[in-house]
Amino acid sequence: MVAGLITSIPADASAGSATAPRTTQTAKLTWKKCGTNDYPRLQCASLKVPLDHSKAQSRLITLALSRVPHTAKTFQGPLLVNPGGPGGSGLTLAGFVASSLPKKVAAQYDVIGFDPRGVGASTPALDCKPGHFDPVRPDTVPSTPAIEKANLDRAKAFAKACRTKYASLLPYIDTVSAVRDMDSIRSALGAKKINYFGYSYGTYLGAVYAKLHPNRVRRLVLDSIVDPTGVWYDDNIGQDYAFNDRHLAFLAWVAKHNATYKLGTDPAKVEAKWYAMRAALAKKPAQKKVGASELEDTFIPGGYYNGYWPYLAEAFAAYVNDKNSDPLIKAYGTFGAVDASGDNGYSVYTSVQCRDASWPRDWNQWRKDNWAVYDKAPFMAWNNTWYNAPCAFGPKDSRRPVDVSNNALPPTLLFQATNDAATPYEGGVTVHHLLRGSSLVVEQGGGNHGITLSGNACLDKYLATYLTNGTVPHSGGEIDAVCKTLPDPEPLTTTKAASTTSRGSALHGLLGFRG
Repeated sequence: MVAGLITSIPADASAGSATAPRTTQTAKLTWKKCGTNDYPRLQCASLKVPLDHSKAQSRLITLALSRVPHTAKTFQGPLLVNPGGPGGSGLTLAGFVASSLPKKVAAQYDVIGFDPRGVGASTPALDCKPGHFDPVRPDTVPSTPAIEKANLDRAKAFAKACRTKYASLLPYIDTVSAVRDMDSIRSALGAKKINYFGYSYGTYLGAVYAKLHPNRVRRLVLDSIVDPTGVWYDDNIGQDYAFNDRHLAFLAWVAKHNATYKLGTDPAKVEAKWYAMRAALAKKPAQKKVGASELEDTFIPGGYYNGYWPYLAEAFAAYVNDKNSDPLIKAYGTFGAVDASGDNGYSVYTSVQCRDASWPRDWNQWRKDNWAVYDKAPFMAWNNTWYNAPCAFGPKDSRRPVDVSNNALPPTLLFQATNDAATPYEGGVTVHHLLRGSSLVVEQGGGNHGITLSGNACLDKYLATYLTNGTVPHSGGEIDAVCKTLPDPEPLTTTKAASTTSRGSALHGLLGFRG
C-alpha cells in the first residue's frame, strides 16, 4: 500500500549535480510489539528501500526499525535517533532515549530507532570476515618488517573478503545512501519533516541529511560532533592525539587513587608501568588471550567513558602488583572482545568510511604519518591505523565528502565536551560555524563521548527545552552555553562509584565506538 512519495537526491548530489530528482513509492509500516525488560514499550517494523536510490528498478533491501510511540495529545512528530559508528545498531537506542528524556518530553514524540543499511537486523547484514579480531593478533606497533607485514596482510585480507563477499552491495554502503534511507523512513512514517538526534558519527549522518533535505528538518540535535572537514583520514589521526591525552588523564586518575591501586602517585611512573605491562603482554599474552593489541582494545573504551576507569584500573593493578591476569581477561571480555555484532559493526564501519571519501593509496604515506603520530601520541596510534587500514586497499571510486555547511535550517542544538577523544572539541566548533543559527553547548572539562542523557542535568535541561519548544541558548559568541562536567568516578571500593556511572554505562553500551 502506498503511503506517499519521496524525492531522492541524485547520486552525485555531494558534487553539486543539477540532475533532476526522482520519486520513489514507499509502503506503510506495520508495527509489532518487541519490548524488552528494559524497554517494554518498544515496537518494531521493517521497511524495504532501494539498494541504489538513483535507479527506479533497483534491488530492494530491508531496514529494521524500532519505535516508542507518543502518548501525549501534543504530538511533535518522529524523533529519529542514531548511536554512531558507522555500524552502530539504533534499535535499542530508541528505548533508551524515550526512557531517559523527561516523560512529558518523550511523550510528545514517536522515538524512532533504526539499523542503517548493512547493520544488525537490517538485511542483508554485512560480516566480511568473521573472527577478524580473534586473539591473539600481531602487535599493532610495527617495530619489525615482519610485524608490519603481518598487519598489512590482515588488512588486505579483510578488504578482499569484503570485495569478494559483497561486491554488489559495497558501492551503496555509505553515508549518502543511509541518508536517503532516512528520508524513506520519514516518508513511510507519513511525516513532512523529521526531528533528529544523533551521537558521534550520527552527527555527520544528521548533518548530511540536513544538507540534502534542509526543508525536511524540524529539529536537529548533534552530540559529540564529527569534524566534517576531516572525513575520514584526518579525523582518525586527530583521534589518536585526543585518545592519548585521555589515556594520560586515566593514568593520572589512577595515580590520584594510589591508596586503592598502589601503582604510585606520579602519573609518569604509572604510565611507565602501563607500557611495561604492554611490553610484557607482547612477549607473553595473558592466558593466551590478551596480548599487546588486545590490551589496547581493552583500554581504548576508557577514552570514550570514564565510568569504565575503575574496572580498568583494577585489572591494571592486579596484573602489575599481584601477577593476577584474571581481572584483565574479564575486562577484555567486557570492553575489548569483538563478537558477531562487533564483526558486523566493523564490516559496516570500514565499508562506509572507505566509500565516503578517498584515502591514501600509498602505504608509505600511512607509515610516515602514523609513525609521526606515534612519536607524540603512542597509546592508540597504530591500533587505529590497522583498524582503518583496509581503506588503503578499498574502492578507488570513493565519494567526495559532503559539504554540510547550511544556511537553511531552523535553530539547531549542538553538544560537545572539551576533552572528547573520539570526536575532538574542534569538530563541534567547526560544525557550529558551518550551521548558521546553531547553538553550541559545551561541557567544560568533560572527556566523555556522548554527554546528554548520561547524568549531567545541566546539559539535559537544554536538550529537554529544545525538544519541548525549539528554544536554544544564544550568547552571540563562539560558545552559547557552558555546563560543568560531572566528577570523575571513585574506585569501586566506594558506594559512590556505582551510583555515578549507571546512566552513563547504559548510554555508552549503545554507542558505536571509533566514531
